[in-house]
Amino acid sequence: MKIPPETVQKWAITLSEQINAIASKYSGAALLQKKLKDVEPIIRIEDVDGARLVLDFAEEIERMLGSKMKSVKVSVKCSFLYCLDQSFFFRLWFRFDYFNALLVNTMDEEGNFIELGGEFPLEENEHFNKLSVNTLMSDIQVPTNVYNKDPNILNGVYMSEALNDIFINNFQKDPTLTWQYFGSSSGFFRLYPGIKWTPDANGVVSFDCRNRNWYIQAATSPKDIVIVVDVSGSMKGLKMTIAKHTINTILDTLGENDFVNVIAYTDYVRYVEPCFKGTLVQADLDNREHFKLLIEELHVKGEAKVKKAMKESFRILADVTNGQGSLCNQAIMLITDGAMEDFQSVFEEFNWPDKKVRVFTYLIGRDMTFSENVKWIACNNKGYYTHISTLADVQENVMEYLHVLSRPMVINHDHDIIWTEAYMDSVLFKSKAHSLLLMTSVAMPVFSKKKETLSHGILLGVVGTDVPLLEVMKLAPRYKLGAHGYAFLITNNGYILAHPDLRPLYSDGKKLKPKPNYNSVDLSEAEWEDTEDSLRTAMVKGETGTLSLDVRAAVDKGKRPLFLKNEYFYTTINETPFSFGMVLTRGHGQYMFFGNVSVEEGLHDLQQPDLSIADEWTYCETDIDPHHRKLTQLQAVVRYLTGKEPDLECDEILLQQVLFDAVVTAPLEAYWTALTLTAPGVDEGMESAFLGTRSGLMRVIRYAGSEKRVGKKFLTPVDKENLFTVDHFPIWYRMAAENKPGQFFFYVPHDDINKGDVNCYLVDNNGFIMVSKEKGDVSTSYTSQKKVELMQPCNTEYPGFMYDTSIRETNSIIKCDCSQIGGMFVLQQVPNSNLVMLVVQADCDCSRQYAPITLAPRECNRMKSQKIRRRPESCHAYHPHENAKDCGGACGIAVSLTLYFICLGTSLALR
Repeated sequence: MKIPPETVQKWAITLSEQINAIASKYSGAALLQKKLKDVEPIIRIEDVDGARLVLDFAEEIERMLGSKMKSVKVSVKCSFLYCLDQSFFFRLWFRFDYFNALLVNTMDEEGNFIELGGEFPLEENEHFNKLSVNTLMSDIQVPTNVYNKDPNILNGVYMSEALNDIFINNFQKDPTLTWQYFGSSSGFFRLYPGIKWTPDANGVVSFDCRNRNWYIQAATSPKDIVIVVDVSGSMKGLKMTIAKHTINTILDTLGENDFVNVIAYTDYVRYVEPCFKGTLVQADLDNREHFKLLIEELHVKGEAKVKKAMKESFRILADVTNGQGSLCNQAIMLITDGAMEDFQSVFEEFNWPDKKVRVFTYLIGRDMTFSENVKWIACNNKGYYTHISTLADVQENVMEYLHVLSRPMVINHDHDIIWTEAYMDSVLFKSKAHSLLLMTSVAMPVFSKKKETLSHGILLGVVGTDVPLLEVMKLAPRYKLGAHGYAFLITNNGYILAHPDLRPLYSDGKKLKPKPNYNSVDLSEAEWEDTEDSLRTAMVKGETGTLSLDVRAAVDKGKRPLFLKNEYFYTTINETPFSFGMVLTRGHGQYMFFGNVSVEEGLHDLQQPDLSIADEWTYCETDIDPHHRKLTQLQAVVRYLTGKEPDLECDEILLQQVLFDAVVTAPLEAYWTALTLTAPGVDEGMESAFLGTRSGLMRVIRYAGSEKRVGKKFLTPVDKENLFTVDHFPIWYRMAAENKPGQFFFYVPHDDINKGDVNCYLVDNNGFIMVSKEKGDVSTSYTSQKKVELMQPCNTEYPGFMYDTSIRETNSIIKCDCSQIGGMFVLQQVPNSNLVMLVVQADCDCSRQYAPITLAPRECNRMKSQKIRRRPESCHAYHPHENAKDCGGACGIAVSLTLYFICLGTSLALR
């Protein structure tokens, strides 16, 4: 069968005339072009100075994060000037009551408030994600495994009451603060504002503040850890279950600044992950979860020979001192049910007399026969000995090692301030809206200054506050970065804090869940075009500079490629471990467009019913004054411009741009409305007309009711890909910006399923079918493959297509099915559009037979590879006055963890 190319050409020309006529009529593009021509005299174009802009953005972010650090420092300075002995307050504990977050507002069968659950007023608050909170008071959360009326808990809660005034005062001075808290070393957690805590489905509160990264990082310096576990025959049954839980709990205390490995021993030594033999790997979430899976596969047999395991552990720690690892604390965690060998020679060879490596020992099970040997190991290597006989004992006993590692810092009186990696608080908040918000936390340790216990280095707890990363990124406004520009933040380890290509969630049915490694995604995995890691290296080192790259950006959920020339600008955020970067694209990102109109004229057009502005952008700051928090951005702008809310802080440049855009685009509202009222009405199939501007302004008219629209979600609040957000401009805006000027850009915004054979296609420039006789083909790729959800991190490569517009027409013979018989196809460009017409023989299967996708295992190299990182500046691994005799068992002294507060008044400021 022969398909005449000249016939296809006529079809394409006719189609071009028809679709362009329809697009011109219903979009009103010609009217808008005329209006812009009329206002050309008041338009000016300015160059964007990227090097200056990145410093301005970084300064704003630094100021914002600095205010959070100041609040934490105020809490530390004002709250814990010194502590008194517990015996002084012991008589108070039985008379003291407090608000337990789990029990507040709970009544018994007689209608009386239960003990520790008095009346606690709660009110929904916009600033706290519409949670019901009490901004006049904090309350206390205690883990289920900690007795909530223990004397240490009661005294600590009583003495920390002064934090209420401090937290309230901080919030009044900085209304953008979110959660403020104090995590006590005894286990209670004071949270402001107070909330009603929700237990899990089993009624259990598993949250323990001492397990949180902000607590652990503030309490200790970075560390290299080798976990050594006995898997001999005597460890069978419950002992092995306890040992596995102990390992997992230790792993949970590690973070991205720490390094770890796990080895198991019987009469020989084996690594639980052979790939990691002889080294340490970064203890990021990905690696920790990998270890946990392997630990579950441990089985017991044989006889225990701890000597070989200890030697191997010391060799590992000695080898990483050449530049790998944390270059700070080093420790071995020995988990066993007994030690019978003569192991003193090992310590004499590898660790004495300096004792640079601490050894912590965990005796598993009820048998105490070898307890003295296990204790001796810890006490003679500046470690700590604990006995774990049940699963319930694990948590409290594991936490002891953190208090030992914190001793040098406490004795030095160094209040190091720390920032965490990005994380989601899915433990603290149960609702999806709250738990899936990325945040970072800033925290500082609090310790006893009593001279009589100074050598013991008593850590009292940690003070901190959360900072939503969405709020941080709003300080780099999208309108200043252009259609394809964006901003991003990374940590000192090169991990992403915020980036538009960081996709931390996956769909599990109808639920969204965090991906396993969502907070250990390296910048090189998002900016993969930087094959030399030049950008990553410079940013991790804290440098300021620029870099140019030709990139293939993926939009529309990775389905459409854009070929761009990006200019990267980057700098460090002082007083934090973070670096900030931004991208401007050559062309659209190099210039700013300005036009002036009167407020009166712009305000009138801004209030037309078809108009909206990007509610995720900050035109006016509505989060400072509580009375403004329920305002939408459009409401805030109107109230500010009309003088009803003159105290609002607004972006004057952005306001001027949106006012100009409102005036210039105002004629479209009348034009579109007239089309709907003019006989014979709107053509069948026309659903909407819309426009967007670089100021985040949108105008939309619906020609068809929702019941008749095919794209029911298009341009609705759930359709984030096609709206202006903090991260990106709409897909259609970005694609049209790269289209040839004067041409309409066509694309289908909704997905459907793959379906069978057709003989005529209208295909867009990325290979997606726009029109076909089979509805099921629309919006699918002519080269698509089945979508699957890969739950393990991997580097993926897939084809992306961009039509070469210089090819106006072509035809050829292609192979059909598996036979040698060929079929003809004709490809014809549709003039004045981004479309091509493809005609093939109806009896020829043109589908491409893809080879199977093979994923070569590369997890090992990925996990143990150590890219350039910037180590934390502070390290407290040793102090000559440390009392190493306090090493667990009966040899430790009884020390008070009670806090004594002297509040200097709610007007106290950090000077």
